[in-house]
Amino acid sequence: MKYIGAHVSASGGVEQAPVNADSIGANAFALFTKNQRQWVAKPLTPESVEAFKVNCDKYGFGSRYILPHDSYLINLGHPDMEGLDKSRAAFLDEMQRCEQLGLKLLNFHPGSHLNKISIEDCLDKVADSINLALEKTEGVTAVIENTAGQGSNIGNQFIHLKHIIERVNDKSRVGVCLDTCHTYSAGYDIVGNYDEVFSEFDSTVGFNYLKAIHLNDTKKALGSRVDRHDSIGKGLLGLDFFRRFMQDKRFDNIPIVLETPDETLWESEIKLLRSFES
Repeated sequence: MKYIGAHVSASGGVEQAPVNADSIGANAFALFTKNQRQWVAKPLTPESVEAFKVNCDKYGFGSRYILPHDSYLINLGHPDMEGLDKSRAAFLDEMQRCEQLGLKLLNFHPGSHLNKISIEDCLDKVADSINLALEKTEGVTAVIENTAGQGSNIGNQFIHLKHIIERVNDKSRVGVCLDTCHTYSAGYDIVGNYDEVFSEFDSTVGFNYLKAIHLNDTKKALGSRVDRHDSIGKGLLGLDFFRRFMQDKRFDNIPIVLETPDETLWESEIKLLRSFES
């Protein structure tokens, strides 16, 4: 079974996210547990935490199918110690928020070398950062999102994901989120070479580490390394790709999250995707 939703607003409190997800016919969703553009946020209140859990139960959202995303400011591979320490503290706070909410996953972009250190050194710093956060938390899996490779971002190659995972001490609490837009823009032809790309992912990283999907079409060309999402079927991936994806059992029972640019289309996009399942 496919669990499909979108990255919905938590404006007014995290407890609003499951309400917003239900309104678009989702059975999975993503959210920010704090303002993603700020380093420090007010702690979650006990009332907000309880209301979030009540609403998840009310609308039938299991914790396995909720994919919180950390702040865009965080860079767990930062080349400078000040920036790295700041990012690690913020990431730990994000993990602890997930603990409070009873969530099992935290999705994050691995980081950027900022043209100051090697890719390998940056990947090592990301792994060290994950280890530090896992040592201080329980029950939450760190989910590395692949990137398009824009600018100095790492994580655009499957081998980067493997490198990080190999250096994480508790492999039961690390995983991967594949973004379809990022994957294509990074140079993996999931349209023309669907089987080959996912076979390469399996042999390099392993489907056992796949914890989530960001399901997005793309505005930019194969290998462009530019991250520009498009609405389902309106970009370069095409409806045939999404039909094939929806019929692929390897993507059952994990959160599949839309980050497509027009949120007024989310409900119809979810309906369209579900029509492809049979």
